[in-house]
Amino acid sequence: MSHSSLATLLRQRLAAVEERLGRACQRAGRPRSSVTLVAVTKSISVEIARLLPELGVRDLGENRPQELWRKAAALPRDVRWHLIGHWQRNKIERTLPLVYLCHSADSIRLLDALEQAADRQGRTVPVLLEVNASREPAKHGFAPEEVPPLVPRLNELRRVVIRGLMTMAAYEEDPERCRRTFRELRELRDALRARLAPLHRLDELSMGMTNDFEVAIEEGATMVRIGTALFGGLPAPGEGPASPGGSQDGLAGLA
Repeated sequence: MSHSSLATLLRQRLAAVEERLGRACQRAGRPRSSVTLVAVTKSISVEIARLLPELGVRDLGENRPQELWRKAAALPRDVRWHLIGHWQRNKIERTLPLVYLCHSADSIRLLDALEQAADRQGRTVPVLLEVNASREPAKHGFAPEEVPPLVPRLNELRRVVIRGLMTMAAYEEDPERCRRTFRELRELRDALRARLAPLHRLDELSMGMTNDFEVAIEEGATMVRIGTALFGGLPAPGEGPASPGGSQDGLAGLA
């Protein structure tokens, strides 16, 4: 597929996603500007990812630090990179300067490692606490009931700034069945706000993917992570020509 054909296809898919976003915001009585679209680029090539800033999309999500490094080196510097996958502590030092927001702070051990690395680099690192609100055994993250007792420990952080919470609902054919998960995350955020130190603003809720982001917006999402609706069937690095009808839903379930 040529550069112009890919750009046309992505423009059409962005328009379709924007229409869904707009309708969901309208139903929730919220402005479209209250929700950030994070385009999850983990399964597409650098060549395709380069088209996104040209189309006005500058919030990009990556699952693996190594892939984030590679794409960050090739894309404009004003791209805002979101790390949405599981951190590897031996890659923190190199990754921190590139990340606009970490969506997957899933343990006290990781928070401590981020705090120490950020202190060495003389920077702060904004993070979202990953909460396993669907309570699926295979998923990372704090159980919802584990978070409130951590407040005293969280308030000791000085370099790590907690900007909000993130979750992934279980995949459901009917996205209405995800509503309870999203509502629980919002209610947890609201309960924490009064207890965390002013450093931690808790103004972000990262929840909702291709299948369920409208329901997430109705329940208060401020960031939605979209992959399949934008990139399904497009080639990953090293693959052949794109087939627009394909899907990437099997890829770690993060989009």
